[in-house]
Amino acid sequence: MQYSLKTISTALLSDYRNTFDDAVETCFNDLKESEITTASFNFYSSVAAVFSSKIEGENIALDDFIKHQLHQVSYQPDYTRKIDDLYEAYQFAASNALNFSNLKLVHSLITKHILKTHQQGVLRSGNMFVVAGSGKIEYVAAAPHLVAEYVELLFEDINFLLNTKLTFAEVLFFASMVHLVFVKIHPFNDGNGRTARLLEKWFLAEKLGAKAWFVESERFYHEHYDLYFANIRKLGLEYDQLDYLESQAFTLMLPTSIIRK
Repeated sequence: MQYSLKTISTALLSDYRNTFDDAVETCFNDLKESEITTASFNFYSSVAAVFSSKIEGENIALDDFIKHQLHQVSYQPDYTRKIDDLYEAYQFAASNALNFSNLKLVHSLITKHILKTHQQGVLRSGNMFVVAGSGKIEYVAAAPHLVAEYVELLFEDINFLLNTKLTFAEVLFFASMVHLVFVKIHPFNDGNGRTARLLEKWFLAEKLGAKAWFVESERFYHEHYDLYFANIRKLGLEYDQLDYLESQAFTLMLPTSIIRK
């Protein structure tokens, strides 16, 4: 089946379907909740928050964060508070519908200790460049006057997909593409990567149920940090010149994160 979408390219969907490893779905169905998850603590939200934060340079051990959340071990606030915020955002997403209004609330939670209050959950109004550690510009994001339009179109696509019957393989493909399109728009002043990775998982959960929150994609992306960013960069240097035919390698990372276990 072909889908007519506004921002998400389906050019690679047929090849993705034809080469999809059915073992991924088997591995997904075998995922189970952690034994240490309780009514007040969620192990997989902790994994997601820690490793998504580590991708952004936060230096925290998973074991420390679990002790902090599960056993109320106190650390210096700077060590845990951004990860606490992201953990709260995952917990919010797990119990709320995926839509743009809720995504803005999620972004507000994520950036509680990153951005000033007036920028939390608010689309950016200035230019956005992704700069490497060397100072070299690696990517020029969508022009600020077009950000609202592009995000609106993306959520029209998301809403369409949420209300369309998809195969398991298609769900994973579109989850990856939602992640990729969002991060390429780079709609906020900061927190875009953390939000994109949560959005990918949120889409999975809306389509596949609560078991999707057990997928340790953030850990996998962190473990393959260089490959993760190389696959994102493959699409091009500027938003207006992105080539989504180069997105195949990125779309294969999510299913690999499931089957590796």
